[in-house]
Amino acid sequence: MSNTTDPSDRRSFLKHGTLAAMALSAGTAAAQQTEDHSEHDDHKGHAAVARQPKTPVEHKHNHVAAEYDGFSRYVPSRGNDPDSDFYLGKQVPGFRKQEAGPAPFEAPDLTKLPWKMKNGAKEFHLVPQQIEREFLPGQKMIVWGYNGSTPGPTIEVTQGDRVRIVVHNELPEETTVHWHGFELPVQYDGSHTLTQNPIKPGGTFAYEFDVHEAGTFWYHSHVAMQETMGMVGWFIVHPRQAFNPPVDRDFGLLFQQFTILPNQTVSDSWSMNWNWHTINGRSGPFSTPLVVKHGERVRVRIMNFAPVQHHPIHLHGHTFWVTGHEGTRAPKSAWIPRNTELIAVAQASEFEFIANNPGDWMFHCHMTHHMMNHMVNHVGPRIRTNDSVDQYLTNLDSRPSVPLSHDDPNFTVPGYPQGMKGMSMSDEFMQTLWSRREMMGMRATAAMSLMGLMTAIRVLPEDLYQRVMESDEKIPKGAIFDEIVKRFGNPDDYKAAPMNMMHGGH
Repeated sequence: MSNTTDPSDRRSFLKHGTLAAMALSAGTAAAQQTEDHSEHDDHKGHAAVARQPKTPVEHKHNHVAAEYDGFSRYVPSRGNDPDSDFYLGKQVPGFRKQEAGPAPFEAPDLTKLPWKMKNGAKEFHLVPQQIEREFLPGQKMIVWGYNGSTPGPTIEVTQGDRVRIVVHNELPEETTVHWHGFELPVQYDGSHTLTQNPIKPGGTFAYEFDVHEAGTFWYHSHVAMQETMGMVGWFIVHPRQAFNPPVDRDFGLLFQQFTILPNQTVSDSWSMNWNWHTINGRSGPFSTPLVVKHGERVRVRIMNFAPVQHHPIHLHGHTFWVTGHEGTRAPKSAWIPRNTELIAVAQASEFEFIANNPGDWMFHCHMTHHMMNHMVNHVGPRIRTNDSVDQYLTNLDSRPSVPLSHDDPNFTVPGYPQGMKGMSMSDEFMQTLWSRREMMGMRATAAMSLMGLMTAIRVLPEDLYQRVMESDEKIPKGAIFDEIVKRFGNPDDYKAAPMNMMHGGH
C-alpha cells in the first residue's frame, strides 16, 4: 500500500514555494507521495525510512514521486526491500518523460560529427589524420585521431537508421575503420586486409549499413599501433523508444593512455609504460566535470580504450546500477549494484543512478598509477631538497651534487615522500581550468585532487545548478560547495580551502 496525500492539497502546498519557505515543514517533502501516472502505480513507496534532509527539498514534478518504497530521490537511502524494483533507485525514473525520447548524449570536451541525409542514409565524413591535442593547459601532444580530435567526434544515430560514413584518409599510411560491436555486412567490418583493401593515403572509402542495434558502440582504426596513437571515437545508437526508466542525463567518458616522455610531445605507441592518462582526450584536472541536478537519474557510459591496462572505476557518494555493457543493454534481472566497476580493455559499462547526494563527487580509476599525470621515474623530488632542476639544465658540466643528508625528519621514514610533485600549475594554467563554468564554485583546491583518470560529478540543487550552468554570475571559488555544506552537511565542522594553496603543498 502507498501512503499518499491529496494531489490538490499537495499542489497548493508546493506552489511558489522556496527553500526558505519550506524550512518550517522539514520532512514533509521527503515523506509525501505524489500521484504517479506511470507504470509504477503498483509499486509506490511504503512509509519513509530515509533520513530527512537538513534543508527540505521542494519536489516539483507531479509525474514522478519523491520516494519509492523507502528510497528517496533527494537523500542517500537504500529502500525497504532488496527485492524491490526500487531498491537503491534501480527503476526509479528520472524527471524526463519517456515520451520525450532518449536524453541527448554528452561527451565532455568532444564534438559531434555532423551529417546530412543523402540518398536515404545519414552521411558522415570522417577524416583520419595526425592531430595536436591539449592534454593539460599549455601541454599540446602530437597524436593521431579523426577530424582534428582524439578521441574523434561522436557519431550519434537512432536505432533503425541507415548510415554512410565516408572516410578520407589524410594519414601518411594506409588505414581502415572498424565499427566496434556492429552486426553489419562483412565487407564493411573494417578489419584490415581481412575484409577490405586498406584505404591508401589520400584515398576514400564509404562504409554503408543499417543500424538495427541500440547501445554503446565506437569506431577505431584496425591497425594496432594506430589505435595506440589514439584513433577511436564514440558511436552512440539511441533506441527507437527511450529505455525505461528514462534518464535525464547521458554522459560518455572514454579512457585512453599514452607514452610521452619528458621534453617530448609525440606519443610512443611502441612503449609498454603508459605515463599519460586521458578522459575524452584530456587529463585531470583538465577533464571537464559532469554537472547534474539533485534528484535526476543519470547514465554514464565509460569505455576503456587503453592499450593493455584495465580500469576499476569508482564513484564517490553514490551507488550505481550496471545496466549494460558494450553493444547492448542488459535485462533488468541482470543489473548489478556497485560503487566500483572493473572495465577491461576494449570494454564499456553503463552506470545509472539517482543523484540524491548533493556535492562534488570524485569519479575515477582506482589504479593508483592512473591517478597521476605524466609519470616518470623519480630522479629529483625523492632525493633533492629543491624540486627544481633548472639550475643544472643550463649547464650540464656543472651539475650540482646531490645532498645525502636531510634536515627534514620525515626522511627517517622509509619510502618518504610519496606525494607526487613536479606538476607546475602556473597562473595561466589555473586560469584555463577555472574559466570553465563546470568548475565554478568548487573548492579552491579542487584541481589538486583531480589528476590522470580522475574527474568529478557535481550534484547541485536546482537553484545552484542554475547559477553555475545557466547564469552569467561570476561565482567565487568555494561558494557553491560552501552552500551545499550549509544546506546538507555540518557547517560547524567544515573549513573552507585556503585560496592560495597550490599543487604540491602539504
